[in-house]
Amino acid sequence: MLTRETMTGPWAGLPVAWTDTDQFDEAIYRGDIARCCKAGMPGIYTGGTTGEFYAMEMDEFRAVARATVEEAHAGGKPVMIGVSSTYTLGACRRAAYAAEIGADAVQVTLPFWMEVADKEVTPFFREVSRASGGLPLSIYETRRCKKSLTLDQHRAIKDAVPGYIMVKANESTLGSTPLGCAQLSEFTNVFVGENLWGPLGPHGARGGCSSVVYWNPSFILPLWQEAEQRNWAAVNVGCAKLQALFEFLETFSPKGFTDSAFDRLGGVASGFLKTSLRCRGPYPSPTQEDVKILRQWYREKFPEMLET
Repeated sequence: MLTRETMTGPWAGLPVAWTDTDQFDEAIYRGDIARCCKAGMPGIYTGGTTGEFYAMEMDEFRAVARATVEEAHAGGKPVMIGVSSTYTLGACRRAAYAAEIGADAVQVTLPFWMEVADKEVTPFFREVSRASGGLPLSIYETRRCKKSLTLDQHRAIKDAVPGYIMVKANESTLGSTPLGCAQLSEFTNVFVGENLWGPLGPHGARGGCSSVVYWNPSFILPLWQEAEQRNWAAVNVGCAKLQALFEFLETFSPKGFTDSAFDRLGGVASGFLKTSLRCRGPYPSPTQEDVKILRQWYREKFPEMLET
């Protein structure tokens, strides 16, 4: 079973491959998982925002989750399945299925359509954990849920769910700050964006639900090794390059791209991912022209990101 000691590093948070007719392209998706395993990524993750959990029916969730577990385990890697939903029973059903097919961990965010009352926060995570049979639990904390958890709430969840071993901290949440990261790291692992490994690594950050690791693992995996060795000068050099990349990607924001579009674009432009560019509507998808633009930027500004 995964523990705080073993659940570290850049876990690959993969997008789902869709065909031109909006069907699950299982062969392409499995191929991307196999490449991630072969590259040596610490773990495989799907069912977050990049994995478009919000745009799947239950039968599609089952198909994607099963393919993820089977292919990653065949490659010798642990799997975390995102089980988020707009209501408790929906998340519990997904968590139970993840356990049934042999997932190694589940990740869940608070239901996000209506804000969850403070008194319901801990019971929600307890119910999802029970439905998973007590699998290691990761909290996907994002302001899209209309709430930032306090340190006391995180501690209450840990008391109620001992298997709570990781939080994916996003902008404007507790773990994205040096103090909050240090406080949370006393009892759970904090995963942050790759560009924050330098600033937050000294305060306890232990990895990330990463997209950039499959943009090019030959850049990100050595960068993580530097972080593990606490070579912060080298880490900060890499983080500065990533920050410049993220700032360039903002030039695509007028197109209305969300997480999955950016992550497909980054991985396809580098040459590592073979997934489709298609996002499920109504959310816009990147185009081949966008890929050409980013690939040219890679060549000129960040050649280490290109697959060789």
